[in-house]
Amino acid sequence: MKTTKAKKVLSYAGKHPSASFAEIAKATGTTYSYAYKVVRNGQVVTDMKEVRKLRRDGAKPTGALTPEIIDKVISDGSTAKYYVVPKGAEALQDLISHKNMNAQIGEIFRACYRYGEVSHSDMLRDAKKIKFYAEAEIKRLEKLQ
Repeated sequence: MKTTKAKKVLSYAGKHPSASFAEIAKATGTTYSYAYKVVRNGQVVTDMKEVRKLRRDGAKPTGALTPEIIDKVISDGSTAKYYVVPKGAEALQDLISHKNMNAQIGEIFRACYRYGEVSHSDMLRDAKKIKFYAEAEIKRLEKLQ
């Protein structure tokens, strides 16, 4: 069975909890940046094939890696930390601000939340609004590339 890059990093970090990111990178043949992202941020989602392999292989390293860090790497999306509502959030605007959403994404978020529930905006109008703002965001992002 082939061992993925992320799994090597996680395994080494689990076996050597006091290792620095530089040591982890050197030992696993990766870059410092990659080792840091996998161990601390869990941002392996740039390569979904690798994430799927981690899930399939049941990668569960121990040691310095906390369950929260492991969840970021191999989460099925149902229990990920990024779904936890921040303390003090009482309204949608609190969530929009917390996630630093731009205008288009904020409008999509609002329309999804109230989808078909208000008298002035039925489901079709909400769906069209979501589509309009999604297309505007796509256009904006394409201009940045």
